[in-house]
Amino acid sequence: MADAPAAGAVDTGGGKQPRSVRVVLLALMIAMMLAMLDNMIIGTAMPTIVGELGGLEHLSWVVTAYTLATAASTPLWGKLGDLYGRKGVFMTSIVIFLIGSALSGMAQDMGQLIGFRAVQGLGAGGLMVGVMAIIGDLIPPRERGKYQGMMAGVMALAMIGGPLVGGTITDHWGWRWSFYINIPLGAIALVAVSAVLHLPKKRSQARIDYLGAALLTVGITAIVLVTTWGGTEYAWTSARIMELIGIGVAALVGFVFWQTKAAEPIVPLHIFRSRNFTLMSLIGFITGFVMFGATLFLPLYQQAVQGASATNSGLLLLPMLGAMLVTSMVAGRITTNTGRYKVFPLAGGALMTVGLFLLSLMDTDTSRVTSGLYMAVVGLGMGCLMQITMLVAQNSVEMKDMGVASSSTTLFRTLGSSFGVAIMGAIFNHRVQDVMSERAGAAGSQVTEQSATLTKEALELLPATAREAYQHAVSSGTHGAFLLGAAVAVLALVAAVFVKEVPLKGAGPKAADGPADGDDDTAAAKAPVTEAV
Repeated sequence: MADAPAAGAVDTGGGKQPRSVRVVLLALMIAMMLAMLDNMIIGTAMPTIVGELGGLEHLSWVVTAYTLATAASTPLWGKLGDLYGRKGVFMTSIVIFLIGSALSGMAQDMGQLIGFRAVQGLGAGGLMVGVMAIIGDLIPPRERGKYQGMMAGVMALAMIGGPLVGGTITDHWGWRWSFYINIPLGAIALVAVSAVLHLPKKRSQARIDYLGAALLTVGITAIVLVTTWGGTEYAWTSARIMELIGIGVAALVGFVFWQTKAAEPIVPLHIFRSRNFTLMSLIGFITGFVMFGATLFLPLYQQAVQGASATNSGLLLLPMLGAMLVTSMVAGRITTNTGRYKVFPLAGGALMTVGLFLLSLMDTDTSRVTSGLYMAVVGLGMGCLMQITMLVAQNSVEMKDMGVASSSTTLFRTLGSSFGVAIMGAIFNHRVQDVMSERAGAAGSQVTEQSATLTKEALELLPATAREAYQHAVSSGTHGAFLLGAAVAVLALVAAVFVKEVPLKGAGPKAADGPADGDDDTAAAKAPVTEAV
């Protein structure tokens, strides 16, 4: 993100914005909403999708393919914007996202859907980085803080409205419209950006680190394949899993080595010298791990065990999403006004751990009120962490690394979500298959493979014995997934203990004091910090 407005940028100067700027900002908000809404909508539609297309064992890959493609492409989109201009690159990412959406809606089997979701993810990587970069070009630094309220509003709409929209569309129009709905919204954003966005045509001399991007993509893909296939399609000690582990480790080690040599590294390693930045990257990874895993598996539990429809399962997520939104805004406001923030990572780690452990206790008799209270605890924890991680990460680097810090933090959160869905999905599938075999024998295994019982209507058509077995299987699967989530969340709490509360510059009287002598986060004193909500 630019530190000063580019030539030709609009000086809002506290006055009323020109209509063209407001139109562009609206288009950017729509684009951001598209990227954030997608997994929220698909989470509640997933049981119906799998019920029609089959392939329960590939369930997690519908989300993993999207998040992996997003993670791998985000750094490249940023570099392409620097080299060839943000407008054209941003519009290209919208077009790719819309093509992926249309193809996903036309998918005829799970393999096609996974492939088309990867195309969607490639476009989504450009949506997020493009929005941040264009706002940086249009809005002077002193004015950017006021627009973060708009970002919070988009996040609220995506998190709260996404499950509801996804459930409603699935119940009334069919799951394919969960993808088709992106097309008219994306077209509006595309037309608005094309017509009214005017940025200077400026080329950077920086070169894209293609080798670094390739190594990072190979490493991440190999490791996620290990977590997805290990113990399910292949034994953990099989040659295929060992090969993937070797490829993944070699690629990631090579990536780290190359980043020390590359002229324009994707992830410059010197930013990790800051203790706070490293800790916030870890906490952001864990938050993504937990959030997307919970968003995917809670609707499965609610529909299969509690008998909720797709629409109702979306509404039943409101305790978690509402608590997360409110806490996130309150935490950001308090941090901005007082300059103090360490209490929020500590509280967030503790609440998230407790909430996930409570979710792991749910069984076939758990009421919706009880599960809603458990979800609210998780939401409170995630709300304490969502925005604070970005704020502290930005406060931990010099101004010249502000954009790198923001994109790297976003990347770690995206990677966390892909790992969370893959690992929690592997545990869920394993437990479902085991319990169905134990309770229903060969017939249980056949039911699991057909996957039709994931829909409420099909579940009601099963014999009572098979239906009860499946409900116990899903309950056992969510128990294992959320218990793992609780164990991982403990790491966020431990990391929060070691966070040093470096004063936020401009956030209060203590800001002028600067960090303690000898602290590795002294860069914070040199860099003005965006007031993140």
